[in-house]
Amino acid sequence: MTLDWNVVWQYRGDLAYGVLLTIALTVATMAIAVPGGIAVMLMRQSHVRAVSFLGTVFVEFFRNVPLILLVYWAFYVLPILTDIQFSAFATGLVAMCLNVSAYNAETFRAGVNSIRKGQLEAAMAMGMSRSQAMRKVVLPQAIRRILPVLASTWVSLFKDTSLVSVIAVGELAHTALQIRSQTFRVLEMLTAMAAIYWLLGYPQAKLVDWIHRKYGVTE
Repeated sequence: MTLDWNVVWQYRGDLAYGVLLTIALTVATMAIAVPGGIAVMLMRQSHVRAVSFLGTVFVEFFRNVPLILLVYWAFYVLPILTDIQFSAFATGLVAMCLNVSAYNAETFRAGVNSIRKGQLEAAMAMGMSRSQAMRKVVLPQAIRRILPVLASTWVSLFKDTSLVSVIAVGELAHTALQIRSQTFRVLEMLTAMAAIYWLLGYPQAKLVDWIHRKYGVTE
């Protein structure tokens, strides 16, 4: 078997574009899914039963349906139901935002609910208003508990962007597979794709480890 690693260098521009699109998709998803998760969390925490029910349905549905199925559903079914045709990138973004928002909502809810109610009551007894107590006592602790989990979600999301390659979003996985089909250099391109993902993901994983050590809370 003859290997030709020059093909990786030859298509470096395409691979670099795929990397940039992967990063853009990750950033855009998290930028939407963080406020989306907060909104869904507030729905679940609502004292209005109908609102709480809708938040629960959102989380339980989108958290338990495989992301790849959401991608296919958004790409093939949504246009039929709505007569709206999204681009492949927008479709992948919608599917990932729905999935990650559901996970973020539970992360945020767990963080907020992990703060003992007595701390809020003690702060209010000292003369703080409820909003002040939430802002100065509850939220700082909740953020400290949420941050490590949110960082792990980011790393997982970065790798999961490869799932949208099935609908021709030109991120790293799709670009590498296209080059593979054009050049017939299967081993070289798949190895290059794995190496690039590792080089990008490893520093992020180590950053998450540091965040866990610095901000992780143990009871």
